[in-house]
Amino acid sequence: MATTRHRQVQIPVDHESIAATLVAPSTLVPGVLLVHGWDGSQAQYIARAHEIAALGCICMTIDLRGHAQHAALREAVTPEQNLQDVMAAYDTLVGHPAVDPDAMAIIGSSYGGYLAALATAQRPVRWLALRAPALYRDAHWRVPKFGLDRADLVSYRSSLVAASGNRALAACEAFKGDALIVESEHDSMVPHTVIESYRAAFGHVRSITYRVLSGADHALSSEQSRHDYGQLLVTWMTEMLLGARAATGRVRPMPKNPA
Repeated sequence: MATTRHRQVQIPVDHESIAATLVAPSTLVPGVLLVHGWDGSQAQYIARAHEIAALGCICMTIDLRGHAQHAALREAVTPEQNLQDVMAAYDTLVGHPAVDPDAMAIIGSSYGGYLAALATAQRPVRWLALRAPALYRDAHWRVPKFGLDRADLVSYRSSLVAASGNRALAACEAFKGDALIVESEHDSMVPHTVIESYRAAFGHVRSITYRVLSGADHALSSEQSRHDYGQLLVTWMTEMLLGARAATGRVRPMPKNPA
């Protein structure tokens, strides 16, 4: 018989509360938070979340403020505020009774990759996947993202940036988990120098995987590039989960054919 665990909870009812006991399987599963890029939404990542959930994870996608139902905030929202969105989502996900707090992953694309990197400095993250992660000046931390000078961003991203000079890169330098960096071959938004800045910052990771999506642009506009990225992400997550299970036995066994 499978082992179980339980915890006491209080359920609000008509301004009162009733006592309850939540009983669940003792096996915890990894939690995976997926963070979209600027001008994106969680709708772009639902299918990918289902693919990763099939590996034996609990996944969460979110809409950052300034997007979807909060699109009215687009011209005012700052990177600092969007990081708060990511932190709130992380806390909600890790609070799920079936999620293993020691097996958390964050997957971020572009602006979402930048935020995902920053999140590792504030919360425990075991696996970090960054696709075309963007990079911004620290001085713009509380400046509305919408109003940033595009020419200045292009200039900033055209040269290598040291981890000591950027908070996202500093977070990567301190990160000690497993990292994946994915670059698009024909990316006009995030140049190769930004990818190299991130790669150089990951100096203390347990492992780092770097891949280039052949023929892909920044937005993964083609069906082929989206498929390739999805396959790459699922393969990497499968390897990470299998490794974790072999090392600790705490990650739930995966289906024989997870994909």
